[in-house]
Amino acid sequence: MRIVVGLSGGVDSSVAAALLLEQGHEVIGLYMRNWHDAEVTIGGACPWIDDAQDAMLVAAHLGIPFQVIDLSAEYRERIVDYMFREYAAGRTPNPDVLCNREIKFDVFLQAALALGAQGVATGHYCRVEHGPPHRLLSGADSSKDQSYFLCQIGPEALRYAHFPIGHWVKQEVREYARKLGLPTAEKKDSQGLCFVGKVHLPVFLQQQLESKPGPIVRIPADHSKLRTHAGLQGREAARPIVWSPEDGTPVGTHPGAHFFTVGQRKGIAVGGHAEPLFVLDRDVKSNTLYVGMGDQHPGLYRSVLWIEREELHAVREDQKLQVGETRTDFRVRFRYRQPLEPATLTRFEEGLLVSFDRPQRGIASGQFAAWYAGEEVIGSGPIAW
Repeated sequence: MRIVVGLSGGVDSSVAAALLLEQGHEVIGLYMRNWHDAEVTIGGACPWIDDAQDAMLVAAHLGIPFQVIDLSAEYRERIVDYMFREYAAGRTPNPDVLCNREIKFDVFLQAALALGAQGVATGHYCRVEHGPPHRLLSGADSSKDQSYFLCQIGPEALRYAHFPIGHWVKQEVREYARKLGLPTAEKKDSQGLCFVGKVHLPVFLQQQLESKPGPIVRIPADHSKLRTHAGLQGREAARPIVWSPEDGTPVGTHPGAHFFTVGQRKGIAVGGHAEPLFVLDRDVKSNTLYVGMGDQHPGLYRSVLWIEREELHAVREDQKLQVGETRTDFRVRFRYRQPLEPATLTRFEEGLLVSFDRPQRGIASGQFAAWYAGEEVIGSGPIAW
């Protein structure tokens, strides 16, 4: 089988290519060049130049064809512009989830198919069982499992997907790379935005979002709105509390509400309190940041979230909830590496209600919630409220 591997210049994709070659596949290495701007990256240098060179060295070491494909226009349009829109609207985006859906398993997949590939592979720590039905499973290394980042790819893309290192733990990947003498065997794992690197997020956002000073308002932990909201049930419990400046005490100023997210501690820069302050909410229309004192503040916790009908995504089409159906056998996470949490999923005509068995900290609109049946990713969707 001809398989195109997305060589990122890291050890994981390098080993993925080596394993496929060992299995007898015809392997082609492609490096996706998705970013050019060095001004926002920490250290002032885009990682793509070094990464592309490392990917080329790996391809040469393995004796496989290699080329660089420039997807920077698509990346800016589908990922970066999406981030700007989400932050400007007061939501918390996850660009890595969108990168997999829009770039790796759409644009890149189409480029691979144009080369006559029957499959595409990446260095993700997750597994796939080809069917039908095609099943996306958690990686064997629970500390590295990346199935959450793939929760938005569909059954058609999954049909072509291969994740060769998904059955291994990180130590095994490193040992195999050393055994083969791969140039990336000792290379550190990358951090930061997908294909961008580690960035100064405020600087990154300030490319299009202007700084706009506004008030920081501290909400007391015993506020009556919190008590009232705690008694709500069903869909109404998923709606966030609407705060106003009169509900708390002004304690400082911020550079722009759109630069913050729910649950954030760093960057508030207001001292003089018995415990650290955390972001409870941000109103981008009035440019007001609402904070609470201490990580146990009740405003940080919610038990319910809502996903709109048009945003519901099925990884397993045959497991989609029908209107009026309730499932209690799924577990849910809404951020990477978060433990899977027991929850009840109820499908309404207008969307999906997710009710957790225990309150969850830092639920924010724009995050992706993904639900699992055991190790299998079943579906996902961005949190509306």
